[in-house]
Amino acid sequence: LFVMLSFISFAQTKVNTDDLAIKKNLTYFVNSIKTKKIDQAINCIYPKFFTIVPKEQMTQILNLTYNNPFMKIDVQDLKFGDIENPELINGEYFSITNYSFLLKCNVSSMNEEMKKQINTALMTKYGKNNVKYLTNEGTYLINAGMKACAVSKDRKYWKFVILEKEYKTELAKILPKKVLDKI
Repeated sequence: LFVMLSFISFAQTKVNTDDLAIKKNLTYFVNSIKTKKIDQAINCIYPKFFTIVPKEQMTQILNLTYNNPFMKIDVQDLKFGDIENPELINGEYFSITNYSFLLKCNVSSMNEEMKKQINTALMTKYGKNNVKYLTNEGTYLINAGMKACAVSKDRKYWKFVILEKEYKTELAKILPKKVLDKI
């Protein structure tokens, strides 16, 4: 009984250690975006991802999104959902991580046509129930539920790939099938 309890306790400790490391690294990634330190955020992305989208292009995309003078985005209130136990596949550990945050997106400086396009894009991406427009501020409040794959060789330092169904074909080039089946 003692051996079994010791084993269970050790297993729980290990899971918590993985969870803590993943949360710490993902928080660093999200905070890098929040503080507009795009190069720092890029370093948090799984390196194999750059075989799909070149690093320079990803830097441009993040800069256009988060340093855009026409649309000020503020990331707030990061929360973690389920974090799967890491699984060793081909020498790397993979863990699906669910998280969410509140996006405050100020579009008051855009013209009506651009606002309509943004509205359509946000509704499509996040769902009608997760997007609220505050007319008096010209701001969208978005409850952004996200899913990422955390990848690590040592279970201490984790890199991330954002998982979205519409990019499953591209992600198949860098992520194991077992991971893709969970998207």
